[in-house]
Amino acid sequence: MSFFAPVREYFKRSPDPRERRLVLKLDFFILTFCCLSYFTNYLDRLSITQAYVSGLKEDLNFKGAQLTEVTTLYATGYLIGIVPNNLLLTYFRPKRFFPFMITAWAILTILNAVARTPQHLMAIRFFQGYFESCIFAGTQYILGSWYTKKELGQRTGLFTASGLAGGMFGGYLQTGIHTTLNGARGIPGWKWLFIISGLITLPVAAYGYFFFPDTPYTTTAFYLSAEEVALARNRVPLMERGEKILTKSFIKHLLGSWYFYGFCFLWILGNCSESQSNQSLLNLYMQAHPTITYTTAQRNTWPTGVQAVGITSTLLWAISTDIWGRRWLSGYYVAITAIANASIILVSDSTAAHFGAYYWAGSIYCIQATFFAWANDSMRNESSVLRSCVIACMNASGNLFQAFWPLIFFRADDAPQFRIGMISMIAIGASLSIWVTVLIFMDRHFSKKALAVIEAADVECDDDSEGLDRKVSVDPVKKGIDSTAETV
Repeated sequence: MSFFAPVREYFKRSPDPRERRLVLKLDFFILTFCCLSYFTNYLDRLSITQAYVSGLKEDLNFKGAQLTEVTTLYATGYLIGIVPNNLLLTYFRPKRFFPFMITAWAILTILNAVARTPQHLMAIRFFQGYFESCIFAGTQYILGSWYTKKELGQRTGLFTASGLAGGMFGGYLQTGIHTTLNGARGIPGWKWLFIISGLITLPVAAYGYFFFPDTPYTTTAFYLSAEEVALARNRVPLMERGEKILTKSFIKHLLGSWYFYGFCFLWILGNCSESQSNQSLLNLYMQAHPTITYTTAQRNTWPTGVQAVGITSTLLWAISTDIWGRRWLSGYYVAITAIANASIILVSDSTAAHFGAYYWAGSIYCIQATFFAWANDSMRNESSVLRSCVIACMNASGNLFQAFWPLIFFRADDAPQFRIGMISMIAIGASLSIWVTVLIFMDRHFSKKALAVIEAADVECDDDSEGLDRKVSVDPVKKGIDSTAETV
């Protein structure tokens, strides 16, 4: 019965109707915007691979690993933008910053359609990566500012799943476009994909501009009352110290924090483990299959099963770790999955086994929700600027490896086997299991120290207030009592 007690507690509604109303508003205005943003982010991001297997390769005369070079330049732009964009969220209003960035990348997505050479795409995708970099880490910071520890994993999971849904939708969208619009007005289907994806993105920017509520400490949202704003701040108390970035003291604070090193290295390993699914390997495997020729529709729709598995896994892990805690368990699961899938692909020539391994690899996406929620949970008692910076650096460190990782291990011309890449996955899985263990002990050790400091500060405050009360209530001058009586 004790095993199911947390489940009942998790799904039990808050007894406070004001809190229920507040959370409903947060879900409607914050979560929907963040999910729609990430949906279009993935839609625009993955459109390049879907276009590549739908005629882009032939029309722009791609050679060798040029697709990998395009995605690497996208990852480089993304990497450059992560930390500064996330820190800018602490200085500029998110309801203005997010819509500006979304509009910029929507326009760049449309501009993909006018590219005439792979080099044109390389330039466009670099800047597109920069503007798209604001959403993932930025949303992790925003969600951690509004939602409690009990609520955070589920919302982070829904956010991550929305991105995977965008990837799925892109596959079906390209199939529909190729069937109905390919050649319309003299424009090939892959160009229509970029145009339509960009146009779908623009209304999301408008929605955020008018309805996004910023953070609890800066919100001016018309739909939140003063009482609800106060409740939001009390639900998720933050250490608002007003630290300034790019100062020697802040950089010293950041570099002296175990969060910076621990979670950054965790996400390096986690991001590299996602290479089995996030590099569109199944699309490339199907295109380069030695004996089977797949249709354009099959190459675009069958790999969406990877995202479907990812959505299921993400939601299951996010909700279960909200209920029972232990977000680190997902790290062990991913380590086992990475090793097992790589081994299957390396030793088996069966097409069915390869499909099964790639679909199973989709479950690795769960750590996007659990690892960032773990970081948010651990930094509850730190300043918002430090938390924002660590989360941004965490995301940036993973994407730093993505800037060169596919060029070495997952080149497009290595399809269909990706032998070197699969060997690297075994090493990544083993390393991840070790680092998760190390991080568990670090988190517990420093959490106990932080708790001891907070309790000591509380005791000191209580003592100071008691002393003040005694001085106010017993004044030897006014009461005519000997001053030694108070000491006694």
